[in-house]
Amino acid sequence: MLDVEDRIGVTEAAQVPQQRREHLLDAAVRYAEERHWDVFPGTWLEAVEGAERCSCGDAACPLPGAHPDRPDWAGRSTGSGAAARRMWSKQPRASVLLPTGRTFDALEVPESAGFLALARMERMDLTLGPVTCTPDRRMFFFVLPGAAAKAAELVRSLGWNAGAIDLTGWGEGHYIAAPPTRVGGRGAVQWARRPTHVNRWLPEVDELISPLAYACAREAADARARVS
Repeated sequence: MLDVEDRIGVTEAAQVPQQRREHLLDAAVRYAEERHWDVFPGTWLEAVEGAERCSCGDAACPLPGAHPDRPDWAGRSTGSGAAARRMWSKQPRASVLLPTGRTFDALEVPESAGFLALARMERMDLTLGPVTCTPDRRMFFFVLPGAAAKAAELVRSLGWNAGAIDLTGWGEGHYIAAPPTRVGGRGAVQWARRPTHVNRWLPEVDELISPLAYACAREAADARARVS
């Protein structure tokens, strides 16, 4: 976790600080007990012929070590710290996955746009929840449930198409990987803004959608300009 108490300063080129290694079991229990987030164990990484492979057995797995290991994952999710401890005690290497659409939804954006939006949000002194940063350069902003259902329309009202600017809302029936889950050999999911007592109360999607959409649209325009 980050060694700062509340938030980190960010710029467009900001990098996630080095974070202390935490056991998956401890993280899962803490999320359940301290944040009241549901958690469930996913796949994990195994050494196979000198390489790390996903426990699902698929050599071409797109999310090695970071996806559900069974179809009934939603029903296995728990908000109990004791139950989480039992689950990860059986498989300590299992990834820590958080179902969306329950205590929070998540807005996914490209990392470059996410850091740009974070800088703008801090200048605007907006209320922010936790934010994760994944090894494949994606960021997930935690917001109140219901965001996923409204995100596309809110973006449209601002004059953009959510798919075209690469902004996605994740709600009921989906999940995200939580720190310190590792994704193959790419690295671990980290906190760009870690959970603290200050951001226990999550923002509404309406509060964040404008700076996020603006940053995503800017990044999408820059990407098109680089190609042309």
